[in-house]
Amino acid sequence: MATVADKERGRLARGTSSKVLKAMSLFGSLQVIQILCSVVRTKLVAIWIGAEGVGLFGLYNGAIEMLSSATQLGIRTTAVRDIASASASRLALTIAVVRRWGWWLGMLGAVVTIALAVPLSEWTFGDDTHSWGFVLLSIVLLSTSITNAEQTVLQGLDQLRLLARASLWASLIAFMAVIPLYYFLRADGIVLGFVVYAVVTLIVFLIFRSRGVTALERFNDKAKISSREAWSEGLGFVRLGVLMTVSLFAAQLAAYAFIAYLNTYADTSMVGYYNAGYTLFNRYVGLIFTAMAMEFYPRLARVQYSPARTSTFVSHELGLICWILLGVVTWFIVLAEPMVRLLYSSEFLVIVPFITWAIVGVTLRASSWCMAFTILARGDGKVYLVTEVTSAVVGLALNILGYYLWGLVGLAASYIAWYGVYTAITWVVYRFRYGMSLDPRVATLTLLTLIITSGTAALMTAGLWPAAVTMALIATFYSALRVKKFL
Repeated sequence: MATVADKERGRLARGTSSKVLKAMSLFGSLQVIQILCSVVRTKLVAIWIGAEGVGLFGLYNGAIEMLSSATQLGIRTTAVRDIASASASRLALTIAVVRRWGWWLGMLGAVVTIALAVPLSEWTFGDDTHSWGFVLLSIVLLSTSITNAEQTVLQGLDQLRLLARASLWASLIAFMAVIPLYYFLRADGIVLGFVVYAVVTLIVFLIFRSRGVTALERFNDKAKISSREAWSEGLGFVRLGVLMTVSLFAAQLAAYAFIAYLNTYADTSMVGYYNAGYTLFNRYVGLIFTAMAMEFYPRLARVQYSPARTSTFVSHELGLICWILLGVVTWFIVLAEPMVRLLYSSEFLVIVPFITWAIVGVTLRASSWCMAFTILARGDGKVYLVTEVTSAVVGLALNILGYYLWGLVGLAASYIAWYGVYTAITWVVYRFRYGMSLDPRVATLTLLTLIITSGTAALMTAGLWPAAVTMALIATFYSALRVKKFL
């Protein structure tokens, strides 16, 4: 007979399944639209301005991402936890604090960008002729920071539909606003395009804030706090954000170190093959994780002090994502070669064995992803830093070893091994630091997903594509039935 605790866990799981799938569908579709806008935007720059325009776009965009990562201090992620877990009496104060810090960090980013305008121009272009371009980009840093604060508030309040609507309209309107700049101003419109895109996005979010607010939000808008109070109240999520920023830097440094190694011991074309393959199986399939995180992370933050509810949500999320990945990954393996031909060219067919096997490791990535969010939800910044830095070092070492032993295919083995190690690390924290455990059925499902996807990859490698297609069809049909049972 089921215990009361078992019935409660079942009720919690069933109550969230529909919401998770809706959030995934909502934000997955949004990300696809945003990616299409980005692709078309780059394509038009290439057509109207040429290689120079694409180069300028990439250089300025890289500078914006670097400066934003350094000055935003992870507020877009860490403050969600504070809003989601705030009590009713403190919610208005917490939202006001987040918005105030959005302005402060935006002004910090703008000042840093202006102060480094000349050095950035010299480092990037070899002279100071583009200094005023970087000065203009300070507006982008300020606008983006304020927008991030508004997005954080909506996500923390679980206003996901409003967040998605605002993001969609912002992407489309900003996209339409910058296209004429590229056509009429050509290369001179690159920097101005970044500014217009950021400002338009901010305006759209502010419009949605004023027109789509709830009664609770109107109350929050009236919360008055002093700068000193905002400073002290915000130090909690800022400290966690600093640790997250350091963790992100460690990961980026490890990725850069491996690219440098690959460029030195192989050649630039091998770097291109690796980047193309990694983007296909890690970034594009990762859209699923990003979409689910929009709902999963705030939900974990709200129950962070309840081990029973947290473990129920983590096991439920991992089970659901494994069933989804079972169909997605098997078809990715079967269609790997056509995708490479479509997105790249026949020259890149050399990456097919690499992505065919590396995609198997995405299941392990899902396991570690679900447990790692528990660390963030609890605000355990030091532990998060240790796990992420350890993961970066392990990933770098395994990549070098994998390429040294087996070349490009060895990087697929290193990816699987890397996330195997990272899963073990997060499980140790999850089990022994927080005293929680995964549902045994979910652990079995994870192993089953690994076996089926590995089998599909083996069949495709052996040239037995009819058997691989049959396996993909069966896996998709069965996973669809299981996902339906979650509802």
